[in-house]
Amino acid sequence: MRFKKFWCSALFFSFLVLPLLLTSKSFDGFFAVSSSVSSPVPTSSSERSVFVHLFEWKWDDVAQECENFLAPNGYGAVQVSPATEHILAPQNPWWQRYQPVSYKINSRSGDRSQFAQMIARCHAVGVKVYADAVINHMAGIEGGVGSAGSVFTKYDYPGLYQPSDFHTCKANIKNYGIHKEVTQCELVGLADLDTSSPKVRRQIANYLADLVHLGVDGFRVDAAKHMDTQDIGAIVQLLQNATNVKPFIYQEVIDPGNEAVRKSEYYPNGKVIESEYGKFLGAKFLGIGGQTLSQLQTLGEAWGLMPNEKAIVFIDNHDKQRGHAGGGTYLTYKNGKLYDLANVFMLAFPYGTPQVMSSYVFTDSDQGPPANAQGQTDAVYVNGQTTCLKQWVCEHRHRAIAPMVKFRNQVAPDAPVTHWWSNGNNQIAFGRGSQGFVVINRENQLLTQTFQTNLPAGQYRNLIAEEALPEPMIVNAKGELMVTVNGMEAIAINLNSKL
Repeated sequence: MRFKKFWCSALFFSFLVLPLLLTSKSFDGFFAVSSSVSSPVPTSSSERSVFVHLFEWKWDDVAQECENFLAPNGYGAVQVSPATEHILAPQNPWWQRYQPVSYKINSRSGDRSQFAQMIARCHAVGVKVYADAVINHMAGIEGGVGSAGSVFTKYDYPGLYQPSDFHTCKANIKNYGIHKEVTQCELVGLADLDTSSPKVRRQIANYLADLVHLGVDGFRVDAAKHMDTQDIGAIVQLLQNATNVKPFIYQEVIDPGNEAVRKSEYYPNGKVIESEYGKFLGAKFLGIGGQTLSQLQTLGEAWGLMPNEKAIVFIDNHDKQRGHAGGGTYLTYKNGKLYDLANVFMLAFPYGTPQVMSSYVFTDSDQGPPANAQGQTDAVYVNGQTTCLKQWVCEHRHRAIAPMVKFRNQVAPDAPVTHWWSNGNNQIAFGRGSQGFVVINRENQLLTQTFQTNLPAGQYRNLIAEEALPEPMIVNAKGELMVTVNGMEAIAINLNSKL
């Protein structure tokens, strides 16, 4: 679930900043923006499964990023922030985007025309667009005027919903062990829609169909855990009937394993966000309780994670960055090289569909995106150039992350993990069939080792090397690769990097 708030509620917990385990220069070296634009990618994104969440970016900026970076670097899709009209809260917190007032396409990211133009421009370069769909609830404040000028009160959204369209509970969830309470009561005071109602289902389906007609390719179903899975299924069916399109569906269901609502209930509707994945990886990379990277060899369903084909995975997302939505041991950009190494592993290891986070600098867990004195979101692109690595973090451009997107695209999804190696601690290596090989050194000392690979003999370029023209790596006739990897660094080679 998403940990939403309304402006008159008590302050939430401050984000717990995980300690940096290695001193590093902020945004330098390992974190530098990847600016390489290699051979053009195909206009079809069918083989490009990795998508990026450009959190709180304006529509014009998303369009430029699709053209300038996402497409050339192999990202298959972009998840954008909710497009609907939302409340206007003091200080413009991030969570106001998750309190819809109407289904008008008008938010602080831009208006309907800009949204449509963004989709067209992203599609023109082969990048799909996934919309964050807030359909469990409406705004939780007592009333006001929305970002498009709509006047509303809680439970009364003129022309859309009235009090009878909401669940009768009208009280906050208190017991997550009661299924009905989780799906029919209110999440932190947000007006909970009665999604079993034919009228409500129709209104939601009409809204989603509008987005499909504008070109949206898929939906992140926000707070899916707080809707009965059959209600979501019925809405999706209405949507498909109205559009003759089967959009990509992935649902936010936070299932720690000890509550009434289970992630498996939602498999029939589409993919599901596996939030435990990032927590598990964070604990290993942080070394919590003596955990190590050497334990990652069996990562997958045996750990209690959902089936590979159902899972959307991430190292962090906008909620987890802030300690919201259940908290946990999640790495963020504030962890520097450790964060980038975890992303290298996620993009190299064959489990789930990866989502890469792209965020902005924040010091307060409620803090909205960079903005001017009038609360208008700052542009990422200024005079055609990005302002990344300043207030906009742009993790998806990091030198260790962007090239790994291409690595994943160029290795078959079913290529098995081969020749797993570890030093029993925090140095690991593994192959992906006969198509790629990765080494991760999460320790401070050098790693010098000869690895057995299934790669053909030849010279290879390290995809994530710091230098533009790194020293080539040699695989001998026996398939052996001898390398030296610096502390807190990684290497990745595949058939496409063969010189």
